[in-house]
Amino acid sequence: MSSHAQFSHAHDHPGVPIAAPDRPTAAQRSAALGALLAAVTAVPAAVLVVPDATAGTVPAAAHALGLRDAQIPALLRATGLSLPALALTVPLAAVAARRLPAWAVLATGLAVLLGGLGAVRFAGSVPLAGAVRAVQGAGAGIALPASLVLVWERRNAVVSALWAGVLAAALLVAMPLAMHAALHAVPPPRAGSAPSGWHAALAPYPWLAAAAAAAAVLGALLRGRVPWALPPPRLAERGRLALPSVPVAALAFLAVVAAHGWSPGARLAVAVSALAALAGLAAAGGAEGGPFGCAVVMVAAGLLTYPLAAPLSGLAAAGAPAAGPLPPVAGALAAVTGALAASRARPRAAVAAGYALMAAGIGLALAAGPAGRWTPLVLLVPLGTGAGLALAASLRDAHTGAALFGLSLCFPAVLTGQLFVLSLQATRLRRAHPLTGARHLDALAGGYRTWLLVAGTAAVLLAALTLRLIARHGRAAERNGAVERNRGAERNGRTAAESAPAPEAG
Repeated sequence: MSSHAQFSHAHDHPGVPIAAPDRPTAAQRSAALGALLAAVTAVPAAVLVVPDATAGTVPAAAHALGLRDAQIPALLRATGLSLPALALTVPLAAVAARRLPAWAVLATGLAVLLGGLGAVRFAGSVPLAGAVRAVQGAGAGIALPASLVLVWERRNAVVSALWAGVLAAALLVAMPLAMHAALHAVPPPRAGSAPSGWHAALAPYPWLAAAAAAAAVLGALLRGRVPWALPPPRLAERGRLALPSVPVAALAFLAVVAAHGWSPGARLAVAVSALAALAGLAAAGGAEGGPFGCAVVMVAAGLLTYPLAAPLSGLAAAGAPAAGPLPPVAGALAAVTGALAASRARPRAAVAAGYALMAAGIGLALAAGPAGRWTPLVLLVPLGTGAGLALAASLRDAHTGAALFGLSLCFPAVLTGQLFVLSLQATRLRRAHPLTGARHLDALAGGYRTWLLVAGTAAVLLAALTLRLIARHGRAAERNGAVERNRGAERNGRTAAESAPAPEAG
């Protein structure tokens, strides 16, 4: 059987595997190419909406908007609305992507995203800046589930693994890329001239969203009239996909409200509760968790990638030794490589190895020190490899509903990780008085070290939960197989008895 048939997602129609042709036609290869283009462009374009690089352009933004020092926190809260908006939109867009043509949903999401990126030049006040960022997050949240459905429709192991690898890679490099673009777009202040260019921090890479839109149009043309391969969603699947909407909405609301004057301890309590709720949702997903625990792995990937990689940029800006672009680039390449390797490995072993690599990266970062020169490299390479490996392996044989259910939990996990690290760093900053440059760096590094310990503990617990769910699913599959074999034996026995010749009268 060809690689196109190996990743058949047979669970999309329980009991009736979806057969794939041994030799795809030219039209099917073109459709797969279109899905690949959508995956490698729409996913990073959406994820690059998450980071808020405005902190690096505060003087220019404050001057342009006429803000006093006391009003700057309100600006930073407004420009951070993209992540809550994205997390809130994904579960609803997942339902839409299963009920409507996925290309139409993707085009809608990219259109909203482009509208939000193009409107940054009109953000002349704090509320407008917040509205623009929320629109960007909503557009990204619509596009992500649609890109997943397009990839799953092709039932191709390599394309599906590449989608997972690109997602993990984008989460690792999002903040370094956004900070790089924002700092280079804002010219250094000159004597007698007003700072300018801060709007670039609200849309660091608009060309990537434009490239994703062009790829979506090209993908629709390449797809042509190839029939849809996925069956329509059942009522139970639609209900499960909508299940995370309420808890995710509550988390997004609390995250926004908690930023308005809540103590770091209160924000930590929200983060702990959110992580417990996400793990519980992923574990209770049942069939929607996939045969290899993709829902829990999605939570782990969201919690351990962006929230661990993003603070490294803040530490570098505060005076930690700069490692340059090598660590994030190497981490991204490692994520894609690990995901592609997962398409050839045994899923359970690959998931376990992925968790082990992520935990090893966290341990190496603790050993190197939060502000060490080599910390980004020793953290991001094993972290990226492990995230890509575990994510792609967990999605093996997962039906579309399971993959979408996991994606609905991924970005709430990113938001939860951000609550953890920012609250821990804020606790250290409160204790650092007077706040000199050295004390500022020490406080940020100390908070990040505590976050590494928390993240390492969470990685171990999520790994144990994932392996337990995989074992439970395996036992259930064995029981179902035994029942089917018994039924088959009974049917064969009845058939043999009915076809046996009647005894002669004597």
